[in-house]
Amino acid sequence: MPQSRPAYRWPDPDRDYANGDFIPGAADYPPRWTREAAAFRQAMGARAELDLAYGTAPREELDLFLPEGAPKGVVVFVHGGYWHLFSKAHWSHLAAGPLARGYAVAMPSYTLAPAARLAEMTAEIARACWFVGTRVQGPMVVTGHSAGGHLAARMGNADLAVPVARVVPISPLAELGPLMATAMNRTLKIDAEEAAVESPARHRLRDGVSAHVWVGAEERPAFLMQARVLAEEWSCPWTADPGHHHFSVNEGLADPASPLCDVLLRGL
Repeated sequence: MPQSRPAYRWPDPDRDYANGDFIPGAADYPPRWTREAAAFRQAMGARAELDLAYGTAPREELDLFLPEGAPKGVVVFVHGGYWHLFSKAHWSHLAAGPLARGYAVAMPSYTLAPAARLAEMTAEIARACWFVGTRVQGPMVVTGHSAGGHLAARMGNADLAVPVARVVPISPLAELGPLMATAMNRTLKIDAEEAAVESPARHRLRDGVSAHVWVGAEERPAFLMQARVLAEEWSCPWTADPGHHHFSVNEGLADPASPLCDVLLRGL
């Protein structure tokens, strides 16, 4: 592990959520994601509809990847990055699994902090889902990773009306209270009111929506706690995926035969 990680003390919210400090070769992951995503988009050719506007803000755009033949439904993948990093362009290759199983895949970007608060991001992803529903018929599954797992989970909450059949949050940030004590909250600006409204674990799962929470078994204890809290509050299954950490837990989405893909499309 890198020797520069913070010294242990308790409690230490910054250490709790410092994924890269505990993943060997962490800095190598984003460049690899970017390369693999770009190669995937190029290989998709005409089956990749890129930069579709679902709203009026500059980052309210999504990429839509279409399977061969009529789609059975659609998967919406919401990217992570602690709500202030990355874009849809880093993750295109993760569409491969659902595509091979006959599902379209939509990948939206959204306005990042500090330009937007979390409630605004939630509204943007809801708009993206409604837009996707006008383009692809059939059941919609929303998934996402980390901060994207938070936004995916919000799409299943009872306080929202989104045309979603199933949500599969991956390593979600489901309870926002602990993040208020982190240094990154200077950018996010989460306050007690927003934590109450925007924490998926503080809202019930909407009637008619199924859910399964997924997390890497080798993730930081805080992320294992977040996943379990959401699953318990929603009374839904959760899986700690053996051998996976925060930067690898998404990889099963690229494999149509993976347990993650099986869970993603279960019951549809």
